[in-house]
Amino acid sequence: MPLIVVTTSPRVAPGLLSRRAWQVLQEGPVLTQAAGHPLLPYLAEVGIAVEVVTADPAALVRRAQGENVVWLEADEALMRSVGHAALALDEPPLIEVVPGSYDLPGARLLDLVSVMDRLRTGCPWDAKQTHESLVPYLLEEAYEVLETIEEGDHAALREELGDLMLQVVFHARVARDRPDAEGGFDIDDVADAIVAKLVRRHPHVFADVKVEGAEDVSDNWEVIKAAERAAKNAGDAGSVLDGVPMGQPALSLAAQLLRRADRAGAPAALASPVRDEAAEAGAAPAAAGGDLGARLFALVRQAHEAGLDPEAELRAAARAYRDRVRTWETRETGDEGRRTGG
Repeated sequence: MPLIVVTTSPRVAPGLLSRRAWQVLQEGPVLTQAAGHPLLPYLAEVGIAVEVVTADPAALVRRAQGENVVWLEADEALMRSVGHAALALDEPPLIEVVPGSYDLPGARLLDLVSVMDRLRTGCPWDAKQTHESLVPYLLEEAYEVLETIEEGDHAALREELGDLMLQVVFHARVARDRPDAEGGFDIDDVADAIVAKLVRRHPHVFADVKVEGAEDVSDNWEVIKAAERAAKNAGDAGSVLDGVPMGQPALSLAAQLLRRADRAGAPAALASPVRDEAAEAGAAPAAAGGDLGARLFALVRQAHEAGLDPEAELRAAARAYRDRVRTWETRETGDEGRRTGG
């Protein structure tokens, strides 16, 4: 006689079970140690009796020697103990595991939301955080993701992406504490907004728009974004530069402004006379640097025209300089050791 263990995912609605799981549960008898198992009301609704017992692996396998036994839910430790108890018998019963439900892709995100909720209500530090206080961590985690990508450390990338994901969930949990009238929202609102945006901006995937390649996709993207700006501004399409975060690092800001303007068909000459505008805006006088800002902007424009990312190029140069300094330090340390007899 078999011992059939039915497992379920806590992240899937308890009534949604596989056909095989429903079949073995109806054959019974069904035992469990979880008196509060979320599946119990659904089983009771269809007339399946469940006996709540203390988990005794030895007694469980002995009972399975004489009759079919269905065990609802089991953790790894219990299954290991059941296996040891079965091996101790002269004629061990057949043990079969029947998955009742499987985790869907992204199911562990529900666990992250649950953990964040627990931290927000149970940890004094997490409870006092605000959007403003979390900003440094958001920036730090984003840069750590960037560093792992630049270093090609794909093993570390998994962990760093998790740290960055936490920041999104944390901000959404902070926002949930605000009333709707004060701009409150939760993680589902965040996900709903990005899903709607992705579907709206990819009509060649989710609708019947035809494209020939990536360039057509980019062109459609700009048209759709212009329509979105017009919808937000009561029919006024606004500026192609709307939405560019001006608080980002200067090099990436200049590069993004140039990319946006270029896609909108702005004449290249607009990027040339930035020196005068910078001076009018109160840039440093000649004695303190002169046209340095204008020259930096010109370098960013050159990088843009060459299809390069100036931020990435400067970071690559900075990493090369870092390596040179470390090599110099190692050499100097070695020379000092030789001079002192070390």
